[in-house]
Amino acid sequence: MQSALKLSLRASLWLTGFALIAVLALAVTDRLSAPAIAEQERAALLRDLHQLIPADIHDNDLLGDTITVKADALLGTDEDQTGWRVIKNGKTVGIAFTVIAPDGYNGDIRLLVAINDEGKLLGVRALSHRETPGLGDGIDIRKSSWIRQFENRSLSDPEPAFWKVKKDNGIFDQFTGATITPRAVVKAVKKSLEYFAANKDSLLGNKQ
Repeated sequence: MQSALKLSLRASLWLTGFALIAVLALAVTDRLSAPAIAEQERAALLRDLHQLIPADIHDNDLLGDTITVKADALLGTDEDQTGWRVIKNGKTVGIAFTVIAPDGYNGDIRLLVAINDEGKLLGVRALSHRETPGLGDGIDIRKSSWIRQFENRSLSDPEPAFWKVKKDNGIFDQFTGATITPRAVVKAVKKSLEYFAANKDSLLGNKQ
């Protein structure tokens, strides 16, 4: 009886030991990989910023000139976020920040928008989403050029009433068999322009 108890106790100790080793190994792996993951995310963000912001309109370090963009319902979040200023010859000529479309087909769609000081879109990119492959994922620039139709658009081009997909009597294309995703993106991009218009001075650092 005592022998069986000893064997059971020994087995339990071995299992506990293995579990602790596994947990420690995972913790060490996570800690070692964290810098590499952070660097990959930084490189991906810089790539997206450079896609949206032409080299000839800025002379600053885009990742270095940041501001805090205050949380707002128009941006689809209740948390402050980072904004990246576009600066040329000491003057802020644009801003990039993220906006969330909460009504994608499969949940949140996180977008990066860049807007110049005249309120025109330099461009939009989808940063993260869970939209259906082959349908809603056409918002990804790697899948199609659909998202480029926002370039040079503003709140006055088109008029607010036409900031919709064509199925809803707007001017923006939708996808065949998938309207929810593009509808959500169009709505979120319009809201980002509304946010910019309401907060232009603080976003660009202008004196009020």
